[in-house]
Amino acid sequence: MTLLFAAIALGCSIRVPVSQTVAPAEPLVEHSLPFKGRLVSGNANELPPAIAMSLSPDSPIGFSYREELTHSEYHIPLAVTALDPVTYFGAPLGDYGVTAFASLSIFNDGRVLGEYTAKAFVSKSYTLYSEPTHKELEQAARSRVRQEIEQKLYRDQDRLAQAAASSNVTASTP
Repeated sequence: MTLLFAAIALGCSIRVPVSQTVAPAEPLVEHSLPFKGRLVSGNANELPPAIAMSLSPDSPIGFSYREELTHSEYHIPLAVTALDPVTYFGAPLGDYGVTAFASLSIFNDGRVLGEYTAKAFVSKSYTLYSEPTHKELEQAARSRVRQEIEQKLYRDQDRLAQAAASSNVTASTP
């Protein structure tokens, strides 16, 4: 009898879906790149910190940075949630998500020194009593995608420094 009661109790337990979000990247020690560049396209307020710290209006090296955001939503059908008692105890009704895509190009006199792309997805469940704001999700997605671009830049900074130095020497020779 106890076994039957336990089986019924486990069958009726609340099941909360787990969000498929990516674990946050390791925090970086932010520093500027080993060379300076000017922003050719993009918004100076929306740059990864490494690029923002490396800006100089008179540099021959150019940065082109772009971010795109897409929103997604998933809703459990109303017919299911309206009749499910756990809905009224705070079970998730669905989730909102934001995907951020970023691309960065570094170039000098038409020669590409480096191209980097990154994609990050952030999602958060909502209930009858609380839901995330789109702004909150957008900021989290932008932060993650900028971190990914920055990590790629830091891994490649020695090669970039050599390419920037050789392109500056080539550009300055008559």
